[in-house]
Amino acid sequence: MYSLLLAIIYVAFISLGLPDSLVGAGWPVMHQDLGVPVAFAGGLTMIIAGGTILSSLASERVTRRFGAGVVTAVSVGMTAAALVGFSMSNSFWMLCLWAIPYGLGAGAVDAALNNYVAVHYAARHMNWLHACWGLGASISPFIMSYALSSGSGWSSAYLIIGVIQVALTFGLLVSIPLWRRVNPIAPTAAGPTGDTGETHAEEPGPRSTHIPLAQAVRIPGVLLILTAFFAYCALESTAILWASTYLVADRGVTPATAAAFASLFLLGITAGRFLAGFFADRLGDRSMIRGGFALVGVSVAMLALPLQTDVLALAGLVIAGLGCAPIYPAIIHSTPVNFGRDNSQAIIGIQMAAAYTGSTLVPPLFGAISTGTGMWIFPLFLALLVALGLFMTERLNRVVDRRRQVSYATSHAPTAG
Repeated sequence: MYSLLLAIIYVAFISLGLPDSLVGAGWPVMHQDLGVPVAFAGGLTMIIAGGTILSSLASERVTRRFGAGVVTAVSVGMTAAALVGFSMSNSFWMLCLWAIPYGLGAGAVDAALNNYVAVHYAARHMNWLHACWGLGASISPFIMSYALSSGSGWSSAYLIIGVIQVALTFGLLVSIPLWRRVNPIAPTAAGPTGDTGETHAEEPGPRSTHIPLAQAVRIPGVLLILTAFFAYCALESTAILWASTYLVADRGVTPATAAAFASLFLLGITAGRFLAGFFADRLGDRSMIRGGFALVGVSVAMLALPLQTDVLALAGLVIAGLGCAPIYPAIIHSTPVNFGRDNSQAIIGIQMAAAYTGSTLVPPLFGAISTGTGMWIFPLFLALLVALGLFMTERLNRVVDRRRQVSYATSHAPTAG
């Protein structure tokens, strides 16, 4: 039962990554067929991002009421319907209309699945599941390429992936009873500081009270992790969007070489998450986050060094992907331990909103800044995001340690009598 549901979740993560690269891969042809400027892609992605942020913030309420299994199935169904709708759209306004359920479905399932895995499964699975998401995101451009080269058009790529999502929806609906029968992994109270161990434990009954947003952000340390998550996702998305331009404009790398190594950044993230899964349980979430940010910091320095050869800068981009790999999964997986399982769904929903906000707003901000300063500022910009993310996670560690020390001292205090 445990393994069967885990296999379903793995398939779900691969499938969830499939739509995320479709707009970018198909837009050079889509905007011509629809008769709109290239820049309209920004408006479409903003609608998707807006829906994702809203549903992430609402995910705690709906997940508590209906359960992670139901929310996941319905959300994937919404995404499937949106993708099929994309395939039938012959105007830009229709794409914008279907982008609404696309974004709403994506945010709800992201928050629900991430919290469920964080509570029920070990850290290695969180890394491997997010690697599967990267695998799905890497496959979809090839599906779009095949659709365009075969002459069937971009709409057939959306239809193919939409049909895959429909099949997944039926599989998830059948699996709903399993979601309530898998025992979670709960943090132990082994000591007052450091990463806690993990053990299988019976799940308590669902909490009946909704945690409002204002209440969740007042929990000590929540604003710290939201800022860190915002910084990390801003770092990742800025690197994805602008790394190739930096290599060409500032380092004089040929466009073909720059594009190849920019794609290796994404492959580095995917491969790094598969590798991180083998060490995550032994090292713990804190060490994975700390080591990931440190490795990205080293790679940023490699990008910035003014050497005659570009080998170090190109290698730095690949290393940056490996460094980024464990940070996102480890932040999510540590949430139930840092803030308690009763609070984790609400906090992970807010974290998803912070993540999408960072990845949506910061890359255009960097574009505006670099227009005035030049692309040389790219490594410095990334370095500031690395420093912000690392500083906030280390401050969170101190807050959590103090809370554990107080709790440990209280629970072990001698009683009178």
